[in-house]
Amino acid sequence: MRDRHQRATALVFAVHGAVAGTLATRMPWLQDHFGLGTAALGLVLLCPPIGSFLAMPMTARLAYRFGAKATTRILLALWCAALALPVLAPGPLWLVPAFLLSGAAAGMCDLAMNAQGVLVERRLGRSVMSGLHGMWSVGNLCGAGIGAAAAQAGLDARAHLTLMAAALIAVGAVGSRVLLDDTPAPDEKPPSRFTVPPRSVLLIGLIGFFATFAERASGQWAAIYLTNVTGAGAGLAATGFTVFTACMVTVRLAGDFAVRRLGPVATVRAGAVTAVLGGVAVVAFRTPAPVIAGFALFGAGVAVVVPLVFAAAGQVARTPAEGVAGVATITWMSGLVAPSVIGWLAGAFAFPFAFALVTCMVGAMIWPARALSPRAAAARVPVGAGCAD
Repeated sequence: MRDRHQRATALVFAVHGAVAGTLATRMPWLQDHFGLGTAALGLVLLCPPIGSFLAMPMTARLAYRFGAKATTRILLALWCAALALPVLAPGPLWLVPAFLLSGAAAGMCDLAMNAQGVLVERRLGRSVMSGLHGMWSVGNLCGAGIGAAAAQAGLDARAHLTLMAAALIAVGAVGSRVLLDDTPAPDEKPPSRFTVPPRSVLLIGLIGFFATFAERASGQWAAIYLTNVTGAGAGLAATGFTVFTACMVTVRLAGDFAVRRLGPVATVRAGAVTAVLGGVAVVAFRTPAPVIAGFALFGAGVAVVVPLVFAAAGQVARTPAEGVAGVATITWMSGLVAPSVIGWLAGAFAFPFAFALVTCMVGAMIWPARALSPRAAAARVPVGAGCAD
């Protein structure tokens, strides 16, 4: 049974996902309102990951100074408020700082809430991170569903996003009152103002790099792959992406059960084998049905890897915030380059060649998965770390 701290953290994940899902549904309105071409919109959409990448390494210092609980609550409120920034921009040039700030808030809140997940796991003594990430996906789908209904009803995006921002701020503020707080030891050295990945998380980060690369590559290119390689129509191609996403959500929600039974190392290795089987199907077949099944296996295989990477990184560093910040820098870099690398490889060679590379990457997770062992984490866990209500 979930305790109140786990429920509060799950709500934070869901609210974070709802903000992302809500904004995604109003991108067509944003493009039309500001008269942006496809290339211009693509450049604007580079700003959120850049803002995240630049701001995330500062999260550990904020958590040390203000406490994990206060930092998470403040950053969640800022991320919710940032939902309205792009649609309220006075002109297209203002979209650049709006999305940079939005991305910074999203990335820093992402780290803070994952550090909360590590604290909850320490308190309960069992895996909960996969389910927390599953709640992010649930929130994302809910935000997207409400956004789609608002767009269909013709509701102005400025009114829609402002109302959603206010509602999500209220939900997040009320629901996050019982988050855990990290209590540093009196003589604990504060983290640097700009945290770089410590050596203790590099191997863990490598696993996250491979998994994130596969997740982003499949999410961005699954529909186009089905169209170009298998000749699928628009509806069937969209089904491929939907199945991929649904499998990820389902496995994440159920993933903690597997981790408790098998342990994180065996779970990641089983996921890697599953993803490899899916990748082989994607690369080998030229008809929609087996390729869609391959993407389903891909989604199921990589679903729990990133949550387990964050959980392990939070255990091996001096503080959860430092470990999560370090490994997140690596995974976000992977997510930033994956779509463009796959596009370049597909253009220079072919889509099957590009996804053969992705298949090799998920297979390469099998060996370094040993770094996720609880024994390895316990050997490097900082002495004197604790948490308080």
